[in-house]
Amino acid sequence: MTKDNNRGHYLDEMKIGMFAENTMVVSGDKIDTFAELSGDFNPIHVDEEFAKTTMFGGRIAHGALSASLISAILGNDLPGPGAIFVELNMRFRRPAMMGDEVTARAEVVEINERTGRVKMKVSCSVNGKQIIRGDAGVIVPKRPVED
Repeated sequence: MTKDNNRGHYLDEMKIGMFAENTMVVSGDKIDTFAELSGDFNPIHVDEEFAKTTMFGGRIAHGALSASLISAILGNDLPGPGAIFVELNMRFRRPAMMGDEVTARAEVVEINERTGRVKMKVSCSVNGKQIIRGDAGVIVPKRPVED
């Protein structure tokens, strides 16, 4: 079955191994906007002079900014509209730097037909190196019963 543009996948359409990816290039504007939205103004993110004195040698993206790409996949693509994002466990391995292209990936690893819960293996990477890894849980709607 093919997903249409007006809804996400129904539970019966989900298969182990299905995946979706999303990318974003980190920029100063995106970091600054995320700081405004989140209220996280840690100088490692927003102050270049301060950031130059750290082990990273420059500004880094908020970990949650990179992780937000995972939320975008779950809400827009797989499972997509109608799914309820209920759990996220992540480990931050390294930061995304200004100019990095972050690729997020979510892959179906477990489906519970009874509860409608789907477990997804999630990650973000830069140049093939993982910067975030973890898993997410979503509740996927069941196909409506037709009369």
